[in-house]
Amino acid sequence: MVVGVLKEPAGEARVALLPEAVKSLVSWGVLVYVEHGAGVNSYSSDVLFQEAGAEVKTRQEILGECDMVLGIHPPGIGEIDTMKSDAVLLGQFNALFNQELTQHLIQNNRTAFSMELVPRTTRAQSMDVLSSMATVLGYKAVLMAANLLPRFFPMFMTAAGSISPARVLILGAGVAGLQAIATSRRLGAAVFAFDVRTAAKEEVLSLGAKFVEVEGAKEDKGAGGYAVEQNEDFLKRQKDAIHEQASKSDIIITTAQIPGKRAPLLVEERTVMAMKPGSVIIDLAASSGGNCALTKPAQTVEINGVRIVGVDNLAATLPQDASKMYGKNYLNFLKLIIKDGQLNLNFEDDIVKGTCVCHQGEAVSPRIAQLINI
Repeated sequence: MVVGVLKEPAGEARVALLPEAVKSLVSWGVLVYVEHGAGVNSYSSDVLFQEAGAEVKTRQEILGECDMVLGIHPPGIGEIDTMKSDAVLLGQFNALFNQELTQHLIQNNRTAFSMELVPRTTRAQSMDVLSSMATVLGYKAVLMAANLLPRFFPMFMTAAGSISPARVLILGAGVAGLQAIATSRRLGAAVFAFDVRTAAKEEVLSLGAKFVEVEGAKEDKGAGGYAVEQNEDFLKRQKDAIHEQASKSDIIITTAQIPGKRAPLLVEERTVMAMKPGSVIIDLAASSGGNCALTKPAQTVEINGVRIVGVDNLAATLPQDASKMYGKNYLNFLKLIIKDGQLNLNFEDDIVKGTCVCHQGEAVSPRIAQLINI
């Protein structure tokens, strides 16, 4: 079996597998091809991949010769058409939203796995690329905010007087939010966090932050740890509570997202206008509509003295560790579909089934099948 690793498009510094992950894959009896220059932006040269046991090939050779093609972002539709008819495509394709690509894969009898579809279960945690990258996002968002904030994070006692700690508000206490809390606390900030899930309260408190609680939230144990849409009454009380906290905050980091839906609007325009000049908002949900009403995706705007950063692919700014985590998630998943050096697709396995976009012209993942039938 031949597995190929593609170079990512411009603007993406990560690579699907680092040399250390390639070495593990080779030890399984798999021949690995790596596209020339695939790891250069994550500081892994072609020589390092060759020392790990891979062969360096052109993009055309990988697409045309490999039994499985790995990447982070999907290749172009035209490139997919040059792959072997029975080749498997594996990446993070945003398959629920990128419906043109999903339809093309199904209509052309392709076999594809999209890693953001990995079920959020205990058994699948080691394969969950969304959680891995959320860790990167939460950490880097705080560092970005610290660089933009025109004052210190920690409290200082100086001969020139006392400096009070920065006040940070985290909206959403999932993986990214919890990492943002932990990083903010390490830097000495006073941290407040909000989440609609009551289960998040204990985790927030354990990290030394204060929990902003709004009673009456609707929860769904079947939502895989994600928040769910709320009723209008709760949303109004939620926005009022956030408005009150935001007006006293120096930094807001928003992380709230709902799978398959627009990101919930948590920070209204009136809230931005009530914040202190010099304050910073880092919106990690910018790509799905943003948690702030004034967010511009992939842009930094300043309104009434408040800088609002619409984050775009922040994980790529820490390419070494992000790629290492990504590759480990991949290897753990590949153990389910590669046996004795050969492809072995067992759709009785809930992780394999849940992650598979399509196989032999049929949608496999229940979430994709539901989308196709709408």
